[in-house]
Amino acid sequence: MAISMSTRQLFIDGEWREPILKKRIPIVNPATEQVIGDVPAATTEDVEVAVNAARRAFSRNKGKDWAKASGAVRAKYLRAIAAKVTERKTHLAKLEALDCGKPLDEALWDIDDVAGCFEYYADLAEGLDAKQKAPVSLPMESFKSYVLKQPIGVVGLITPWNYPLLMAVWKVAPSLAAGCTAILKPSELASVTCLELADICREVGLPPGVLNVLTGLGSEAGGPLASHPGVDKIAFTGSFATGSKVMTAAAQLVKPVSMELGGKSPLIVFDDVDLDKAAEWALFGCFWTNGQICSATSRLLVHENIASEFIEKLVKWSKNIKISDPMEEGCRLGPVVSQGQYEKILRFISTAKSEGATILHGGSRPEHLAKGFFIEPTIITDVTTSMQIWREEVFGPVLCVKTFSSEDEAIELANDSHYGLGAAVISNDMERCDRVSQAFEAGIVWINCSQPCFTQAPWGGVKRSGFGRELGEWGLENYLSVKQVTLYTSNEPWGWYKSPA
Repeated sequence: MAISMSTRQLFIDGEWREPILKKRIPIVNPATEQVIGDVPAATTEDVEVAVNAARRAFSRNKGKDWAKASGAVRAKYLRAIAAKVTERKTHLAKLEALDCGKPLDEALWDIDDVAGCFEYYADLAEGLDAKQKAPVSLPMESFKSYVLKQPIGVVGLITPWNYPLLMAVWKVAPSLAAGCTAILKPSELASVTCLELADICREVGLPPGVLNVLTGLGSEAGGPLASHPGVDKIAFTGSFATGSKVMTAAAQLVKPVSMELGGKSPLIVFDDVDLDKAAEWALFGCFWTNGQICSATSRLLVHENIASEFIEKLVKWSKNIKISDPMEEGCRLGPVVSQGQYEKILRFISTAKSEGATILHGGSRPEHLAKGFFIEPTIITDVTTSMQIWREEVFGPVLCVKTFSSEDEAIELANDSHYGLGAAVISNDMERCDRVSQAFEAGIVWINCSQPCFTQAPWGGVKRSGFGRELGEWGLENYLSVKQVTLYTSNEPWGWYKSPA
């Protein structure tokens, strides 16, 4: 299936615009390594035009068209977008599978979540109206105070390639619900469905400039967006290294940022569990989305009493995973997103082997797939805590296994990381699960599962996994500014200074 993107340009001020420098980026199908289209490549010049469009949209008609419109008005647009996403579900999912290698079944699930996210934030947008002028209790009767929640302004949204549309919408939906106007810069490795979102916004009549979509390279479009003085906030999801650069750029203007920077999440399996159930969750927690999950529980800690039998189960389950073109029915592991990622993951595996780890299963290209950026689900044992494979984010289908003997040891090993996005524990002892959950140094904890994510619940990390929270009510707060208004209600003069009369 070929995609032609020749009609898609940058989406600025409600219309398609050719990049000023007329640059484009090829789209490579990771399952076939063939070029199947291209997307426009924005540069500094296009960022300038998009920011100006977003600023005009924010202040148009003194803000009454969008920023100061009632939440109910914005909710109407968000629900219209959700309906169109649902209408185009199959098409969007196929585009995503072709663009980033995600198995089609996963992509279909993601598109359902995209529509659900817009619906959820439509509800919260409506709820904002009732929350305005919330009273603040004061100790002096001569004053009354209340709080206004107002959109923070023009926001730059920089998003990753592993959930190309869904993670973009995690930012787009709440920012628009809050009344912000936005410039979305998706990853150059998977931008197609974000341009389709722009087309949906155009179709439903979203006011011009409210959402602008700039595809392009991080250095040529993302960097200028982060440092632009006309952008009031940056929300970023990506690597620690890039996040650090974004923060540096934003810091020059003391611009607020929120960051989700991935991790190296642990999964602790105790010796009182159903081994098959736990094995499936352990593999799902690391191999879902072709192993390209910021929150992947890729550090598996198994109680020594069950380690040998449990690792055997992991290998058996891994051998049963269908690795294929993501468009094939029943595919459960597709290719990684690009040749660069493919080579990087293989280098991680090679380094682990040279450092003394054992590649127990996988570690290379599947024999039946001569083309595409495919890597077998990989299980690595005999790891030490100083090894690169244990400490650094691989972002591929690679699971490291280590044993422990006590709860305290497991927690210590789990928290021995610069990252703190997710963490999971599997045990039938709920009191133990509660203790471990509280001890984890992470923003998200799963009990007897790994990776479920819901629009209603907060998402974000601690330590080098970033700060700020997306999703739920916390996701909306990301894009709101809190204003205190205090009123002097007494008829008496203040009386601090002696009256000249």
